[in-house]
Amino acid sequence: MTAPAYRRILLKLSGEALMGAGAHGIDPDVLERFAREVKGLVDLGVQVALVIGGGNIFRGSGLAARGMDRVTGDQMGMLATVMNALAMQDTLERLGTPVCVMSALRIGQVCEDYIRRRALLHLERGCVVILAAGTGNPFFTTDSAASLRAIEIGADLLIKATKVDGVYSADPVTEPGATFYPRISYDQALREGLKVMDATAIVLCRDHGMPLRVMNINEPGALSRLIRGEDVGSLVVSGS
Repeated sequence: MTAPAYRRILLKLSGEALMGAGAHGIDPDVLERFAREVKGLVDLGVQVALVIGGGNIFRGSGLAARGMDRVTGDQMGMLATVMNALAMQDTLERLGTPVCVMSALRIGQVCEDYIRRRALLHLERGCVVILAAGTGNPFFTTDSAASLRAIEIGADLLIKATKVDGVYSADPVTEPGATFYPRISYDQALREGLKVMDATAIVLCRDHGMPLRVMNINEPGALSRLIRGEDVGSLVVSGS
């Protein structure tokens, strides 16, 4: 079996990915499929951190646009990510994979507080660490949280799992002729306004030299092939 190309990764999953074909909530079959993919990485000896969005349950910016206080809306969105994290924790544990949820919001009766040194200890011991509640601050997306946490824990790679094969010049669903970028710089992504991650997340990765892979999480075996060193999806790096 091919040895993994990365020792430690951070995987960013959108909350919407957990919905499957549904309009909201969590599809248990999809949740288990993702959990099995993560378990496969752990079985290879990879240290895995996860950041999961909350858009399948609640998106604060949407209600803020309708008049809700933005800070309140974002706090509700952070709690939605905790719910997704607990669901993933339960599924991974049932598969026999050790896991710990750490929250940027203090809710000690539900999960641990996020403390960087403790997160590193959990990773070294072979636990999947699910980092919930974003950065703990309003106005920051879970993409920004994923970039920040990947840098903090010294990940070798940040992986953004999406529903498309990588980075395109435009949405390939609505524009079939969009150009696929197998490799692109963070500066180009910013300059062209590509929907890789939000600008704050991109700048964080660029300034700290954090490589990013954008890939299709719904392609069977793609995550495992990526971890084994295959050229899957799009690579976003600093420089040209």
